[in-house]
Amino acid sequence: MWFAKGAARLRLMTMLLALFACLLAAFSPPADAADRPLRITAFGDSLTAGYGLPASASFPAQLQKALEMTGRKIVIENAGVSGDTTQAGLDRLDWSIGDGIDGVIVALGANDALRGLDPAQTRSALVQIIVRLKARKIPVMLAGMRAPPNMGADFQQRFDSIFPDLAREHGLILYPFFLDGVAGRRELNQNDGIHPTADGIKLIVERILPSVERFIASLARPG
Repeated sequence: MWFAKGAARLRLMTMLLALFACLLAAFSPPADAADRPLRITAFGDSLTAGYGLPASASFPAQLQKALEMTGRKIVIENAGVSGDTTQAGLDRLDWSIGDGIDGVIVALGANDALRGLDPAQTRSALVQIIVRLKARKIPVMLAGMRAPPNMGADFQQRFDSIFPDLAREHGLILYPFFLDGVAGRRELNQNDGIHPTADGIKLIVERILPSVERFIASLARPG
């Protein structure tokens, strides 16, 4: 008799422990989802790729380092391709942005401006990039660009308005000008006067960091 009662108690304890484990699993994120680093892709051109710089001095690498210093577990993936226009970025979007990405910083448009491409074409390509990423449930942050003054006032107005317009229309966090504080400063640019030095990238990271932190705070983690 005592054995039967003991076995019954054991079965009851086992059932209660199993129930507790199920409840814990239901209300807790999977360990691999909670513990893995946040993955953000920097999707751009040579300014993202780190033209003329060692990989450790590129924008994605320096941004990751700055975020890690705040205690975050994060990986900033470099999907910059030198020479890319917004259309070229659109053409490679699907294979450049793989599965498992938590967010994308889109930093394209510099080459469109330098080549004097029709701003309507730039706007269309960026819209398609944003829409396709959002359709995949990948949040987007937009890093804006500005046209060089020598392109003329009309071109400048049409081009510069693209980024705030799209951020407003699609509800995106916007960093208005990727090269803010760096463009036109000889000491922060390489000999071509276009691509930032490592110190130039450091300043870009310092200035864009609050916007990136806002973007990170807006991301919903799986779980």
